[in-house]
Amino acid sequence: MSIRDLARHLNISIGTVSRALNGRSDVNPETRRRVFEAAAAIGYVPNQSGRSLRQGTTNSIGFVVETNSETSLYGDTFFTSVYAGVQQVFARHHLDLIVLLCPFDQDPLEHLRRVVSRRFVDGLFISAIQRRDPRIDHLIESEIPFMALGRSLSGGTHPWIDLDFAGVAHASIHRLVERGHRRIGLVTAGSELNLGYVFADGYREALAAEGLSFDPDLVIRAETSEMGGYDAVDRLLKLPERPTAVLLVNEIMAIGVYRRLHEAGLTPGRDMAVIGFRDSPQSRFLSPPLTCFRIELSGLGRRLAEGLLATMPAYRDQHPIGLVQEIWPMHLVAGESDPPLR
Repeated sequence: MSIRDLARHLNISIGTVSRALNGRSDVNPETRRRVFEAAAAIGYVPNQSGRSLRQGTTNSIGFVVETNSETSLYGDTFFTSVYAGVQQVFARHHLDLIVLLCPFDQDPLEHLRRVVSRRFVDGLFISAIQRRDPRIDHLIESEIPFMALGRSLSGGTHPWIDLDFAGVAHASIHRLVERGHRRIGLVTAGSELNLGYVFADGYREALAAEGLSFDPDLVIRAETSEMGGYDAVDRLLKLPERPTAVLLVNEIMAIGVYRRLHEAGLTPGRDMAVIGFRDSPQSRFLSPPLTCFRIELSGLGRRLAEGLLATMPAYRDQHPIGLVQEIWPMHLVAGESDPPLR
């Protein structure tokens, strides 16, 4: 099916069809809608190689994911679901999503510089955002459209969406205090990921809001993995007065936490309340079931895609939402790992 066939089917000019498919603002919205609906109905797919040569674009967007911290932090299903949401939006514009894995032994900035220099994508998503992230500064200087999954102290007014780490901390502390807990530990990210700092700040603010004092001995920075959770709780158990509850920056850590408690002859939930981060497939198989928080990941992916396209001239008219800087909500999923203090 060619663009000529699509134009003949709609009884409009080839030029009008082309401008509508390319997101040009000089096409009537009703005509654009008809073109996209007809293209989907009759299976028209643009010749991307010829289109790219004419437009000087690739019609591809890259998603940079680091294979060290992030894959352990969120688990595979996090990004798979986000990608699905992104592609739902991109499909309407005949855009392709390319996942760009940054190996654990490569410098993230050098990896990004190589991607940008090759210009094989028209825009980028970046993740594993550092507290001060030089990749953001480089992307701004390179004038390539991008969207960050996570906020940073770098870059000023660039678009981003971050998970509600502070909100999770506040909700968790309030829930634990209502259940009688006063000595509450925190296990946060040991790297320079900004989410760890945001989570720790939210924890301190939540303690103050509940009238509790902050004890730095109860805050453990650890690797975001099963072993990180194991080692963190091992340190908490060695304190002269161990906490009665612990809040984790990610749910994968709970596997190590449960194991270390069992080795110490303690029962998760009964002897130490545990609240994880995300409601993941792993957390559902823990015993007792982990109290954690649900994220609408496909919706997050769609919003990331819309936020990026809003910065790109070819798609801005179709996504007139301005600069996106948003905190993505999370909702409590009550488990059995944080019962009232006996």
